[in-house]
Amino acid sequence: MKTVWILVADSSRARIFTAENSVSELVEIETLAHPEGRLHEQELDSDLPGKANGTQGAGGHVYTDEVSPKEQEEVNFAKSVAGHLCDELNQNKFEKLFVVAALSFLGELRNSFSTRLSKHVAYTLDKNVVAMTPQEIRAYLPHSFA
Repeated sequence: MKTVWILVADSSRARIFTAENSVSELVEIETLAHPEGRLHEQELDSDLPGKANGTQGAGGHVYTDEVSPKEQEEVNFAKSVAGHLCDELNQNKFEKLFVVAALSFLGELRNSFSTRLSKHVAYTLDKNVVAMTPQEIRAYLPHSFA
């Protein structure tokens, strides 16, 4: 039987479970927390965007970042989770990975996964189940781990 890990995550928390087979109980083996993911935009960046005068001197233009501070925190956490999973994969701790994550965070995770890690992803679902019990999470997983 291949070792299966189940990652459930959102922008502030990632929980890692394992299961012996498709009917066995999910066992939580680790939780990664990212409290910054819960902060509001104002708490992450209290400065207002800067202003500059136009070339004619009339009217101002507001500079905006391509990525908001909140989005950047999401990217940072996705990279951290992906890095952790890569380290664990390098130690042969799992062979298959199931990923259930909030929609926007799932995209960031996919962007952060290495090619090698991506090859071990056997299932993905865009659903935020991070606060659910292991029994409730089980309902969102495939009926077979084969």
